[in-house]
Amino acid sequence: AFKGRDVCNQAAIDAALIALDGTPNKARLGANALLAVSMAAARAAALVRGEPLHRSLCEKPSNLLPMPMFNVLNGGLHAPGSSLDFQEFMLVPMGAPSFSEAVRYAAETYHAIKELLIAQGHSTAVGDEGGFAPKLMGGNQAACELMVRGMERAGYRPGEDLAIALDPASTSFYKNGRYHLSRSGNQVLDSQEMVELYQGWLNVFPIVSIEDGHAEDDWAGFAAMTRQLGGQIQIVGDDNFVTNTRIIQRGIDEGTANASLIKLNQIGTVSETIAAVRLCQKVGWGSVMSHRSGETEDAFLSDFAVAVGAGQMKSGATARSERLAKYNRLMEIEAELGDRAEFVNPYR
Repeated sequence: AFKGRDVCNQAAIDAALIALDGTPNKARLGANALLAVSMAAARAAALVRGEPLHRSLCEKPSNLLPMPMFNVLNGGLHAPGSSLDFQEFMLVPMGAPSFSEAVRYAAETYHAIKELLIAQGHSTAVGDEGGFAPKLMGGNQAACELMVRGMERAGYRPGEDLAIALDPASTSFYKNGRYHLSRSGNQVLDSQEMVELYQGWLNVFPIVSIEDGHAEDDWAGFAAMTRQLGGQIQIVGDDNFVTNTRIIQRGIDEGTANASLIKLNQIGTVSETIAAVRLCQKVGWGSVMSHRSGETEDAFLSDFAVAVGAGQMKSGATARSERLAKYNRLMEIEAELGDRAEFVNPYR
């Protein structure tokens, strides 16, 4: 079906893939199978053009390195043995002057947190994304407190050099219209009470972004959170939007977030992923490129994030080779770009 096609025409390749599948949700061939071909075409086009992938992917490639979100503490479904209901607690080096310095900020703080865990007698085993998965007394709030202490131990200023991003992955503890925080105190909260919980944390911790703060079907909860907190922090939708422009547009229309997570294999082609980023950029939403919890050492994501100018990216901890591969590639791109490389704080 693809023999003899022009690999430099990504839109035509991807349109043919979508037509070949023939279903609205890629149920016949599957997004992962389609994406493999779509990415292979993009890589082949870069070779034909004699350009790095991050220059070849878009007609007008960006020089913007993404602000990284580094996972340091894992909970939820990614760390069944931890005391944390929330899935991801991430460091954001928003005060770093460059991407490579951002990696240093995060790596030093990651090891400072490890030292604190060891001193308290906790396990330093890691979860799926490379973050530590401890059993902390105090659960989710104690995790934020530990992160602040780690920042200070590493010599950084919380809220200036480093901040916190959260991914509660709230769908995982949402049952019968309530949020069951069973690991950290047996709290059972409704949608508005979850907003109040986050509001209380914003008054104490340097939090700049919360992803999936409500369950994927709780659009009213997302909207309430965006109304109350959207002027202070980034509200990211992932499980509710699934990198689908039609659903992201609904979120824009209904005011259910101010940013979207972007995952290549959620939607299944390079072109559709670019379209999702462009929609976010058009309306002034943030776009956060993301790895998956089950990853490989492939670093296509890094080139893509720079090419489209996504501005933000999460790819796990500064540990485990499948996570580090993405960050290492971004440092290579930064070196390739030299003085043209841009790195900005998107939360100002």
